Amino acid sequence: MIGDLSRMIITRRTALTGVMGSLLLAGCDRLSASPTFAKLLETAERLNKTGQRVVLSSNRPLARVYSKSDISLNFKANGTVRPVSPDYRKHQEESFANWKLEIGGLVKNPLSLSLEEIRAMPSRTQITRHDCVEGWSAIGEWTGVPLSTLLERAELMPNVRYILFRCADDLTNSRDGSGLYYETIDLVDAFHPQTILAHQMNGETLSVPHGAPIRVRIERQLGYKMAKYIMRIEAVEEFSKIGLGRGGFWEDRGYEWYAGI
Repeated sequence: MIGDLSRMIITRRTALTGVMGSLLLAGCDRLSASPTFAKLLETAERLNKTGQRVVLSSNRPLARVYSKSDISLNFKANGTVRPVSPDYRKHQEESFANWKLEIGGLVKNPLSLSLEEIRAMPSRTQITRHDCVEGWSAIGEWTGVPLSTLLERAELMPNVRYILFRCADDLTNSRDGSGLYYETIDLVDAFHPQTILAHQMNGETLSVPHGAPIRVRIERQLGYKMAKYIMRIEAVEEFSKIGLGRGGFWEDRGYEWYAGI
């Protein structure tokens, strides 16, 4: 059964990639406006998510880890590269000394952590490949705190199904009017050992274009799931009433919610 599901997933993903080939270089905005692209994502998502969860969730395999010699000389910083909100600009001017990561929602122990406190926690370093839906990839070294460490400290309530990231980047073409980037993942990915809140890239403090002060790395999914400029994390039961109800900024524009690779 699992073998059959694996072959089905690979076949569907391969077919989807082939049809999308002519669209990829157009970038996220033009892709989201394409009816063909949106329809393909919608029809592929259910099989992709269900099948991969059956195949992967039992042993949570790791994404491939590379060596330092594989690190890309140029790691593109796409999407927002410098949030313009007054609050974020103030934090940036202060080198994020007064920034706090809030962790709340359906938790028993809400947290408010400074960047210094997060950097002092046991961390994980991994060299992995970032795959973008636009058609490019790059390899980088990331250091950060496993998300599971913080979620365990916050103590999730039994009805939690998803983890929500609220971010500082404001994209003016937001359909719901807020413009603020957000993303969600389920608990399988949230507790995966390679899912980290990265505060360093390639051995240096995470830069603003790449998501300072922290961004999430979810190494088995496409790049748009790896939210930058994270300000708050919430444990939620559903996301149907957040944004336009599809689970993320780009998902509200037709992208897959589960972007496994």
